Amino acid sequence: MLRRIFTVGGYTLLSRITGFARDIMLAAILGAGPVADAFFVALRLPNHFRAIFAEGAFNAAFVPAYAHVHGEHGETSARLFADRIFTLLFASQVVLLVAAWLFMPQAMSILAPGFTDDAEQRRLAIELTRITFPYLLLITLVTLYGGILNVMQRFASAAAASIFLNISMMATLALAAFFPSAGHAAAWGVLISGFLQYFLLAGDLATHGGLPRFAPLRLDEDVRAFFRALGPATLGSMGTQVALFADTIIATFLPAGALSALYYADRLNQLPIGVIGIAIGTVLLPEMSRRITSGDHAGAMASQRRAFEFTLLFSVPFVAAFLSVSDVIMRAMFARGAFTKADAAAAGATLAAYAIALVPFVLIRSAVATFYARKDTATPVKAALTGIAVNVVLKILLVGALAQVGLALATAIGAWINLLLVIGFAVRFGYLEFDRAFLRSLAKFLVTGLVLAAALWLTARFAAAQFAQLSALRDESALAVLIVVGAAVYAALILLLFGRRWLVSLVRS
Repeated sequence: MLRRIFTVGGYTLLSRITGFARDIMLAAILGAGPVADAFFVALRLPNHFRAIFAEGAFNAAFVPAYAHVHGEHGETSARLFADRIFTLLFASQVVLLVAAWLFMPQAMSILAPGFTDDAEQRRLAIELTRITFPYLLLITLVTLYGGILNVMQRFASAAAASIFLNISMMATLALAAFFPSAGHAAAWGVLISGFLQYFLLAGDLATHGGLPRFAPLRLDEDVRAFFRALGPATLGSMGTQVALFADTIIATFLPAGALSALYYADRLNQLPIGVIGIAIGTVLLPEMSRRITSGDHAGAMASQRRAFEFTLLFSVPFVAAFLSVSDVIMRAMFARGAFTKADAAAAGATLAAYAIALVPFVLIRSAVATFYARKDTATPVKAALTGIAVNVVLKILLVGALAQVGLALATAIGAWINLLLVIGFAVRFGYLEFDRAFLRSLAKFLVTGLVLAAALWLTARFAAAQFAQLSALRDESALAVLIVVGAAVYAALILLLFGRRWLVSLVRS
């Protein structure tokens, strides 16, 4: 399992690195003004639907169902099942795309009502969203192909696909002079990347298993079971996306730049979520589905505990850094060109609020895997909807005093409630057990994070004094020092508190 995690995580890391390069270009060219806010709405809308219907609900329902059909009835039945799901998926996405094109002005009034007072910004947001929305159709098919490949234990192409989004956007931004605006250039980059990702996954699947084809629609037992799982999974995926929709809606009423601050803070926050949480969750779901199908429930539970430890091992440094030195990170990464130090300060405060919930953000995919592997997509919905209810109420209460930081803080509290409820349900149903060794590991990770955060904060103060005379690259130099010191301190703490034997056993598991 570790090799597959590193495959997915490695490609995801490369995607995040190229994503940072893309965001540096976006910050320098678009800044944090009205055009940037219009583009980020255009980017968020198809991404929200993608997260609900494609990567979120669809994966949760399809991967265990496909693994079950493949294991119980063989490859021919699994291929027919995939063909029928492909046909339904394609038809539904075409209908959604046509509806979005036709009714985008009405949708924009609901999803970005704050743009109503600025006719030009509203017009631009509608125009850019009509460009980006077909991306949803393409990325939904990519998700289907990726799910099939993951069950086949082929993770590389699906993990690498998102790199094309970054490369495509950087290419179009570099040619922004040939577009009506830089926002148009970025939007076309999103759409082009959808085609590139589709051809990558389609080529891999055609080579190793055969592409799904259109098939006569027939609601046999396997398809009905898929839809029984898809409904609750969609509600569960909607929980997080409703929170992000609420962020988008509320932030359109805030001064210009609030949406951009949320975007750049979320982009940094997504580094550990994507590289660690999603990578481990992607590998864990088919692993647990396979073990549970074969009756190895103890092995499935052990795999999940190990996944938790892997996740915490790699995410604790990010939590400590984002909480203690988020301002330095934001200035070093984005404070250049049209993106000012004031913009970086606003985004840094937002990042610190998001970081409060980084642990539940990265753990939730692994936590719900035990339910999804058993085709139980209903139970996680209860936790998700409870978390989202608290989240939305807190957004309304906190946004007045804290602006976009209040939105991020409400998201953090909702995420913790969601995770704790999911874990509570899993323990109650006997799907998850925490032995003494795992509880000791949790305590050690907490101590490690606190000590590392203190070390980073002190180092940042020292670096600020040492580099105060530099006329350029002051924050970049400070960030480089923080990375070196943080890596050394964290490695020493892990060896001191956990020991080499624990690391070896984790790697060999």
